[in-house]
Amino acid sequence: MGLGRKIGFCAPFQYPVCMHNDDNLRRQYLDALGVPVWERRALSVAPVADAPKQKIPASAPQGVARPAEVSPDWAALEEAVRSCTKCDLYSTRTQTVFGVGNRNAQWMFVGEAPGAEEDRQGEPFVGAAGKLLNAMLAALGLTREQVYIANVLKCRPPNNRDPQANEVEQCEPHLIRQIELIQPKLIVALGRHAAHSLLKTDQALARLRGQPLRYQNIPLVVTYHPAYLLRTPSDKRKAWEDLRRARSIIAETGTA
Repeated sequence: MGLGRKIGFCAPFQYPVCMHNDDNLRRQYLDALGVPVWERRALSVAPVADAPKQKIPASAPQGVARPAEVSPDWAALEEAVRSCTKCDLYSTRTQTVFGVGNRNAQWMFVGEAPGAEEDRQGEPFVGAAGKLLNAMLAALGLTREQVYIANVLKCRPPNNRDPQANEVEQCEPHLIRQIELIQPKLIVALGRHAAHSLLKTDQALARLRGQPLRYQNIPLVVTYHPAYLLRTPSDKRKAWEDLRRARSIIAETGTA
């Protein structure tokens, strides 16, 4: 069998005028993560008779959310977040940033806090870091509609500074309640602040990566925050390793 040949890509995050199908688009996202993609040369294969049709299993494909009714507790939680004044961040926010995605998702991604664009739009990960997160999801064959995305803090810290301990203490119960309602099969902590909040540790992110971690009884994978990856693109490969590990964990649950 011949060696593979490397695929070329359009510029990341631009509309794929040179793309013709979803598979090529996914390859573009992998390229945005710095992951080399190879394809085998086509082989001539003799025609074979049609195989008998197989019954399609009822289980959903990887990453598709489990069908379930949305809990009525969501409305009460949204109102509690919207009206929260427990820390000083309420006085500087434009609006709260609750979370977005499928409330019955298998995958849950947790960041640290909203940025300027998130504060303006009221949705997490919508700026440049959000575009990279979309690429990370697409490389896994997922969309924002199939996962749930939230932050530890629901209000933007001034000038995008790091979350303070008292702010995390006051806001964290909202995130905990979101996790309780969603009951995800896996949590991906994006960055050290999310990891430290969920795991109650101050270990460096580099030491947490690749470890068999759990939040309550939910598997948890720690990886880099997309904003960090924009500043340090050389670590995108490490982030892809983390995402592949997360995908393996989901597959091992038997629900993917």
